[in-house]
Amino acid sequence: MDETNISWLLAAACLLAGIGIGALGYHLLNASAGNTQRLRQRLAERERALAELKDGLGDSLERIGQLAESLRRECQNLEQEAATASTTLGAPSLRRQAMDAATPAPAEEADAPAVPRDYADGNRGTLSEDFGLKQSEEGATPQPPRY
Repeated sequence: MDETNISWLLAAACLLAGIGIGALGYHLLNASAGNTQRLRQRLAERERALAELKDGLGDSLERIGQLAESLRRECQNLEQEAATASTTLGAPSLRRQAMDAATPAPAEEADAPAVPRDYADGNRGTLSEDFGLKQSEEGATPQPPRY
């Protein structure tokens, strides 16, 4: 074999090896690019779902605001109805006014009932601090009874 044939054979082998290594590298790098593409797609789907939830939340908050305003108006109407009813129902009727004018007012009692006590006048009761203590010598503190 000639040296030129060996050179061409070596060049062809290197070319095939380079193509093989390039294809392997592309396959390995493209696999991670595919994962990246899938991750981007899932991220876009999640962002779209989040945007839909935000729109739905805005709509529901708007509806809640409308219901709260309606409730406030109904409450004001109810308060007005209660005020008008209390003025019309709370006013004494003509018959009641005539009956009140015809009956004399009862005289108030001058003596109010006394507040109940736990002892009689002049005696110390069971709520006194020295109840049941025996008096010993003068100036000494009283001692409790011994059983």
